[in-house]
Amino acid sequence: MKARYLFDKDYMADPSAHVFNGKVYVYPSHDWDSGAAFDDDGGHFEMKDYHVLSIDGDPMTGTVTDHGVILDLKEIPWAGRQMWDNDVVEKDGKYYLIFSCKDKNDVFHLGVAVADRPEGPFRPQPDPIRGSYSIDPAVFKDDDGKVYVYFGGIWGGQLQWYKDNKALKNEYLPSGKENPLPSRVARLTDDCLQFDEEPKAVIIVDEDGNILPADSPYRFFEASWMHKYNGKYYFSYSTGDSHLLCYAVGDNPYGPFVYKGVILEPVVGWTTHHSIVEYNGRWYLFHHDCVPSEGVTWLRSLKVMPLEYDAKGNIITMKSEND
Repeated sequence: MKARYLFDKDYMADPSAHVFNGKVYVYPSHDWDSGAAFDDDGGHFEMKDYHVLSIDGDPMTGTVTDHGVILDLKEIPWAGRQMWDNDVVEKDGKYYLIFSCKDKNDVFHLGVAVADRPEGPFRPQPDPIRGSYSIDPAVFKDDDGKVYVYFGGIWGGQLQWYKDNKALKNEYLPSGKENPLPSRVARLTDDCLQFDEEPKAVIIVDEDGNILPADSPYRFFEASWMHKYNGKYYFSYSTGDSHLLCYAVGDNPYGPFVYKGVILEPVVGWTTHHSIVEYNGRWYLFHHDCVPSEGVTWLRSLKVMPLEYDAKGNIITMKSEND
């Protein structure tokens, strides 16, 4: 089945999809053309608010509703600019929006905003999460109710500024056969407002237990996502400059995760960012491309398509053809 464009009235990207109260909600970033020049650090991605979409019924056919702005840059006391990827988790009847944004010194951190409904509006906390850095939070609630946030991205995502959760004097980006910069994961406190532990590295290894090197086209770059299938933990991510969505499988939320393969072949546009969700017994891949904007990489459009597994639990590689 071909992919469906979800919302053609506006440019949105980085979709985080969840099922709340029996309905699929999608939390994207909100693209617009600010006029900023293109650069490798993503300075042209000047997003300044978040919306939420809901889907009435099957994601491939249901009516999509935009519930409007749920959080604006001007409402966040500590924020400076660039509201990048976000995600939402429900805990004890509250909804927690975990988002990435630069502070007034142009350093990325993760923030939290809270709502009583999945449609928002969300009320931001006065300060970012203590000890947080980089971008692309993905929030995963396990079967025992514990909540984890996966985050990180290199280049514009600033992950190369840090080692062992400490800022470096000089940034360092591994190359060649060195170990790559990994995503991070941290369990959240019960109130979902802070890290409950020091972030840990998310290690991806091959079938022989060797870490995928920095020059592998399948190494982590950004856009972490976590879902569970048949008791296994599926960590998926974007490879950035090699333009793939890949995944690895582990036995617990921390890994290590064994690399399994490519989920999605390259799409039109530089970035690839996704989420995976089950709804009414079927699995779906939410993602974006730049076909409607004729290849303008900072004006992206949301898409969804069915995702399938083989008998061994491997995700079948897909190509995002248009409907």
